[in-house]
Amino acid sequence: MTPSASPGSDQDGPVAVADAIAARLADLGARYDAAPVFPIDSMRCLAAAGLHRAFAPVCSGGQTFCDEVGRYRVLMDVLRIVGRADLSVGRLYEGHVNALMLFEWYGSSEQNARLKYELDRGAFYGVWATEPSPGTVLSVAADGPSTLDGGKCFASGAGGLAFALVTVQPAKGARRLVVVPANDGHRADVSEWRVRGMRATNSGIYDLTGIVVEDIDLLGMPGDYDRDPRFTTGAWRFTAVQLGGIEALLAETRLAMSEAACGDPLNRAKFADCVAATRTAYLWVRECALRAARDDPDGPAFARLTRGVVERAALDVMELSSRIVGTRSAMNGERIDKIIRDLALYLRQAGPDYARDQAALAWLDHDAWGDGDRLW
Repeated sequence: MTPSASPGSDQDGPVAVADAIAARLADLGARYDAAPVFPIDSMRCLAAAGLHRAFAPVCSGGQTFCDEVGRYRVLMDVLRIVGRADLSVGRLYEGHVNALMLFEWYGSSEQNARLKYELDRGAFYGVWATEPSPGTVLSVAADGPSTLDGGKCFASGAGGLAFALVTVQPAKGARRLVVVPANDGHRADVSEWRVRGMRATNSGIYDLTGIVVEDIDLLGMPGDYDRDPRFTTGAWRFTAVQLGGIEALLAETRLAMSEAACGDPLNRAKFADCVAATRTAYLWVRECALRAARDDPDGPAFARLTRGVVERAALDVMELSSRIVGTRSAMNGERIDKIIRDLALYLRQAGPDYARDQAALAWLDHDAWGDGDRLW
């Protein structure tokens, strides 16, 4: 019902590993949903399985893949599996993978050596770009250390992750990335993260003021983080995690359907619509991952449309599941309830209407599909 990875080669190892720990992540996810704190046991589970380093640069201990298409195919399946188990942990893991890719694209040999050292210790990274006004500023002193002023909001994993890549604004030029410690409890404030879903992400405020920045902490050059097609197409990763949540909801709905519900042709029709919506989302995410693997210049158009397709599929499956299962879908402690609450919040990514409009403009300008029928 939910497509799995293509079997066969050693490069599929991370998929098998993710499958093996998925049940454990789901059990832990229920616990962290009931008493929200940073999901340290879930992250340790990922690290013990080696998934925290699988997609790191090879020089930092990452796995070798036959090519980028194969690597992205495996990554898509791992993100789906982790998302099926627990969307909060999926969000944190996707941020970590994002950081690993930024190290690979823009990191120096010295920075990637330090990354390997930290991964050997089980470290997880995040990427924080959202900030309250007036933003985060990098102040370069002529006769002293460079420091940061400001902070980040909606910083997933604040106080729990080991490090974060944060966007900062220099005095001149485009914003750039700085690697900072992310586990200082005195700088983290998650008191306002009182939400119905995605509770364990601890997406709070993190104060960066006064943090000293050395040369090794500056990742890449100004403007690298925002460089397309990588920046916009990278949205495919969080849609893969969301897809995993939709697949989990579909599976739970199937299990929850009573004999009477299965015997009702109206409920069967609703369930069929759930299957079609889930499969549609899968095909779009797979296509978008392929575009990302190829650094396709039309990748941003695909990512923007994929966001909307996945959102629509999730909303449809959430509604249809609730109608099929009934009151149980809203009961505390039911896995269906947790998935619906998590998805409802995770879908609230910034600027959905703008993203769809920009995708439409790209397709009106030219055939952005191109050779998209050559998939994996």
